[in-house]
Amino acid sequence: MIPDAPGANTEYDLVVVGGGSGGLAAAKEATALGAKVAVLDYVTPTPIGTKWGLGGTCVNVGCIPKKLMHQAALLGEAIHDAKTYGWELEPDNIHHSWESLKDAVQGHIKSVNWVTRVELRDKKVEYINGQGKFLDPYTITTQTKQGERRLTAKYFLIAVGGRPRYPDIPGALEYGITSDDIFSLSKPPGKTVIVGAGYIGLECAGFLRGLGYEATVLVRSIPLRGFDQQMANLIVAEMEDKGVKFEHRCIPKSVQKTDDGRLHVVWQNDKKEEFSDIFDTVLFAIGRRALTKELDIEKAGVEVAPDNEKIDAPNEQTNVPHIFAVGDVLYKKPELTPVAIHAGRLLARRLFGGSTTPMDYENVATTVFTPLEYGVVGLSEEKAIERYGEDNIEVYHAYYKPTEFFIPQKSIVHCYLKVVALREGDQKVLGMHFIGPQAGEVIQGFAAAMKCEITVKTLIDTVGIHPTIAEELTRINITRRSGLDPNPQACCS
Repeated sequence: MIPDAPGANTEYDLVVVGGGSGGLAAAKEATALGAKVAVLDYVTPTPIGTKWGLGGTCVNVGCIPKKLMHQAALLGEAIHDAKTYGWELEPDNIHHSWESLKDAVQGHIKSVNWVTRVELRDKKVEYINGQGKFLDPYTITTQTKQGERRLTAKYFLIAVGGRPRYPDIPGALEYGITSDDIFSLSKPPGKTVIVGAGYIGLECAGFLRGLGYEATVLVRSIPLRGFDQQMANLIVAEMEDKGVKFEHRCIPKSVQKTDDGRLHVVWQNDKKEEFSDIFDTVLFAIGRRALTKELDIEKAGVEVAPDNEKIDAPNEQTNVPHIFAVGDVLYKKPELTPVAIHAGRLLARRLFGGSTTPMDYENVATTVFTPLEYGVVGLSEEKAIERYGEDNIEVYHAYYKPTEFFIPQKSIVHCYLKVVALREGDQKVLGMHFIGPQAGEVIQGFAAAMKCEITVKTLIDTVGIHPTIAEELTRINITRRSGLDPNPQACCS
């Protein structure tokens, strides 16, 4: 329910706190609907001094630089494959320049920062480079180069996102970095230990190894928590085959600088045994915290979850009716850029366009950009069993061999897919999981099919495009329950 506006004396219709994807999408949509909007954005430098421009995590230190470095690593692998296809190359004499890649990536990011500023100006969204803090439920203050400003609004949108956490161990803040730093690192990262095995940690480990650097991952409990664990373990196995080292069931204890400027890292496993090694870079990827505390939101009366400072906001509406939230600050919602963008636009339409369409957070597709990518939409096998019972679901699965792998004779041992479905009737699909090249491109179309409640019968009745890897999802016919061999038998029959 959208509340009535508090009065006519407010300066703005909407003040957005946070210049990331969700906040900017809401601001631009609101101005298009006639609202007067201001956006506040400020980036607190990291412990080593890294800072960036307008656009939020995705543009500056997230999806975009990550995908570019992932692509750089894939190109390195492609150079070796090219020789088997007749290209007369000498891969052993080809070297990679971290500095050139870093400069190219940062150049692209700065161009996006500029375009974003221009777009806000053209759409008549006022941009204020300052950190917003609530004074009361209807007033925010910020300190700019011109001095203090106080802004009043009918509605507020909290879209400040989050920042990486650091472990509470000696040397973490002094010598460690996070994903906020890696993409602009001035020198090659060298031998790197990645602490944490979520998607950020695995993606960073993957492209670093692909670029030629030694990479070790410290796994506290399980890899890719929240994802299907069979698929997660396949990803780990593939990365191990690529040369990434994994230390399981362990936590870091300390980081110390050695006399030669390198880093001595000590970690402990679940048996209390201690190990150590010397690294050039220590990258922490142990999770993120919402930046709600910095807003003084208690002065606005906004409540946060006690365990992680996120905001539980059904339909993006906080417990204070005229204050809303989108993006990574939301409690138990997907921390994905397209989710924040879509939710921001829909919210603006409800506030200023008379719409009643809510955000649907179910069946949101995502991809983990590890060397062999993992695309997924819908429920994991574990969640499907939890929700429907093991006897009521069917799991179709298959290994497959991408055509591009034939000539280089690349291993297909981890090219795997599965479809989790209900057993009854035409077997409604609950989850689709795909590990392989270009998994994100493959799974996007099937995400639309999931919105239309696709069934296994429909999948099987669909004629695939040959030869593609996406067609493999239309060729499913072996269930795990049958015990039959899911390995490929022939490519064209």
